[in-house]
Amino acid sequence: MLFLIFSVIVFNLIALLIPKRISGIEILTTTLFSLYLETMTNVFLDLKYDLYGYFTKGVNWESLLFVICIYAPINIVFLNYFPYKMQLLSKAIYILGWSVFAYIYELLFLWSGTFYYNGWKFWYSIIIYPILYLILVGFHKYVRNLLRKYRQ
Repeated sequence: MLFLIFSVIVFNLIALLIPKRISGIEILTTTLFSLYLETMTNVFLDLKYDLYGYFTKGVNWESLLFVICIYAPINIVFLNYFPYKMQLLSKAIYILGWSVFAYIYELLFLWSGTFYYNGWKFWYSIIIYPILYLILVGFHKYVRNLLRKYRQ
């Protein structure tokens, strides 16, 4: 639990203190989308199929710390520095770097006992993280297009 609290403080401070390259409405919409995506994923993979979970089986209040206080700031930092104007290789390296960070972070949570596997395999995460980051970037681009469209 100590590792979780430390992570919440560090990630939220980073998200609050970095210079923002994206607007408040972009932060709000993409954060709500990422929280929705994470929640729907957990409803099925955690609660329905019991492949993994936070702390103990079933619904628990502590898992809200993960959902709200970890995923939201990571969403902000990831999108804030995404290299939209760079070449495809730079974008791929950026997503790969964040995916490696997510794998290592997942392992740390497994070792700390705040997250557990129950049928989930680590290589599933290796496949899923880049896809999730691509979905997040795609949604952010969609939001930017909508904002441009309705500002005219």
